Amino acid sequence: MRQVVDEAVTPVMAEYGIPGLAVAVTVDGKRHFVEYGVASKESRAPVTRNTLFELGSISKTFTATLATLAAIDGKLSLNGKVSAYMPELKGRAMDDVRVLDLGTHTAGGFPLQLPDHVKNQKQLIAYFREWKPEIPPGTSRRYANPSIGLLGMIAAKAMGESFETVATRLFGDLGLKRTYITIPASEMTSYAWGYNRAGKPTRVTPALLATEAYGVKSNAVDMIRFVEVNMGVGIAPEKVARAVKATHTGYYRSGELIQDLIWEQYPYPVALEKVVAGNGVDMIMKPTAATAIDPPMAPREDVILNKTGSTSGFGAYVAYIPEKRLGIVMLANKPYPNEARVRAAYQVLTRLAD
Repeated sequence: MRQVVDEAVTPVMAEYGIPGLAVAVTVDGKRHFVEYGVASKESRAPVTRNTLFELGSISKTFTATLATLAAIDGKLSLNGKVSAYMPELKGRAMDDVRVLDLGTHTAGGFPLQLPDHVKNQKQLIAYFREWKPEIPPGTSRRYANPSIGLLGMIAAKAMGESFETVATRLFGDLGLKRTYITIPASEMTSYAWGYNRAGKPTRVTPALLATEAYGVKSNAVDMIRFVEVNMGVGIAPEKVARAVKATHTGYYRSGELIQDLIWEQYPYPVALEKVVAGNGVDMIMKPTAATAIDPPMAPREDVILNKTGSTSGFGAYVAYIPEKRLGIVMLANKPYPNEARVRAAYQVLTRLAD
């Protein structure tokens, strides 16, 4: 296993100057951990399986799970209109946008990030009230943090608690012991420093919707456990397991990918270049035509599911093949191209699948 992982990731670390990387692989429920480099250039503390990394947009998969959990509890409907759960948005464009559209990036053209002038909760609600879709909801996919941020707001409101409260409870139900939105003081020594593209140390800063869209921190142990729950290998409470599985429903075809609730999937086996294209810059930065799958595609085993995540100082990737009971987590303290993450993970997974 060490040789397989080494051959895939050490060239990537060298090419992109990644200070530290934690890799976890699960094969039929057996976990393997391989760590490289340092969590801090200053202290030279080594990366371990317990080092905390920022997950970036992989955080969105937890937000999606909270939405499906609320749906199972009858507190919201994914096909319900956004304004039904946010009365302050009634009479506006959100009357025509479904909760599902928020979690599939098909609401109609939110930008990647909130506009700079939106600084507080009042301005946030005003922004959503005044927002107008560029295209009809459900016809195009455009990756967007405001979209999933609003989904998180709705899920938490439906549950009657703060987002951090319901997310923290979900982490516990999933068996994740060191996964946080706000890292406690006792864990700060385990929190890696991230390094931006200029090599400067950085960590994520508080911002509107950051908690819901890209605010989770975790380690290789917890994230490979999360992968196992997603594959049905790891045990979770029955309702939580159902909620996790529901996020694997395929709702749209867009470009090379099938868009689930945040998760992106491809029939397996799949050519590497299709997964690379599905995680490419164009799929993040540009709108792509989306065709609804009607009826939605029930969760399947013969697929590969994946999600990337980045902040200014971190780059993460998760991919798994349920049918093969095989998955990988890669957590780095520097952002680097999605293509490199996909190629390295694909190399590991396909070698092990054979």
